[in-house]
Amino acid sequence: MARRSKSEDTPLPPLYAMLHAGLEPVVADEITRDLGGEVKKTRRGTVIFRLNTIDEDVVQLRTTEDVYLLAWGSDTLTYKAADLKSIEQWTAKQPDWKRLFQIHHAVRGMPKGKPTFHLVCQMTGEHGFRRVDALDAMADGLKGKIPGTWQPADENAWLEIWLTITGRTAVCGVRLSDRTMRHRAYKREHVAASLRPSVAGAMVRLAGAAPDMTVLDPFCGAGTILAEQIELSRRRRAGHVRVIGGDLDATTLLNAQANIERLGPVDLCRWDATALPLAAESVDRIITNPPFGKQLSAPELIPGLYRAAAKEWNRVLRPGGRAVFLVAESVTLREAVKAHGWQQQRELKVRVLGQLAVMSVWQKP
Repeated sequence: MARRSKSEDTPLPPLYAMLHAGLEPVVADEITRDLGGEVKKTRRGTVIFRLNTIDEDVVQLRTTEDVYLLAWGSDTLTYKAADLKSIEQWTAKQPDWKRLFQIHHAVRGMPKGKPTFHLVCQMTGEHGFRRVDALDAMADGLKGKIPGTWQPADENAWLEIWLTITGRTAVCGVRLSDRTMRHRAYKREHVAASLRPSVAGAMVRLAGAAPDMTVLDPFCGAGTILAEQIELSRRRRAGHVRVIGGDLDATTLLNAQANIERLGPVDLCRWDATALPLAAESVDRIITNPPFGKQLSAPELIPGLYRAAAKEWNRVLRPGGRAVFLVAESVTLREAVKAHGWQQQRELKVRVLGQLAVMSVWQKP
């Protein structure tokens, strides 16, 4: 039975999810649909929400990078050194740290040895103080809140308290997730420019594959999209979804096989994505992250690649089928697929590891 943290008398604190900017609506949908949560507020890269019960399910979200219990938040920073005193006071007086720690322990479980903790501060924008000063202010506010028997640790701490400052906004919280939320336990082999699992998870949700459908990733790379499709189908207990993937590079395919083989059956093949060895109208969904310009030796090859690939996508996708793409060259992609009469259903502008990209959903008539 899942460990739970619930109180009849005290409302549960809000939570917030950190994510790749632009994925806010997809994350909000996962929180409301899969967890029954209520989204209270969204801003670029963050979704604040509430749950009736906080348990291990919250750290199983597939479209977020991290999830935290909200200790305090403010959008009234002045960019001046006086903010440091405010950070210290907000940390000391606003949160019910005992309650937050109890919920953290219920979700994460108690460690075998002595509990360890780590304080983290991230800061973007110009301020009248340094990041280390803000970290010290938070630490001063936490004096007497963390049991003296707990040991500080720089890595792999059991408890992490984060302070994130962006412009006028500051948010402080207790991290519930660990590194496996953003990196995934299955991803043992990595490929250059490999897709982030949470971004792949968002693409899979947008594709909406149903049981007995066939999902194709013609540029599968490390297999992240295919792995996320298998995991989503398993978690929903929605029946079998066949996944097919391929890549031109043999070593890349070996890495994909190593990542996916423990999750479920998958059909992998070495191929040229512009000449797929698949029957016409044989797949229901295409989910893929085609090469960006900088991933090819000559960016001017992109238009030709996309036109040739789109011809194959149109051939193998069933009428009424759906495709989800993530590209930097969105205009080039749009021209390639519109040439076949496909209709765009949705578009999200996202930032992945500092690079702007467009996630788009298309339907074949």
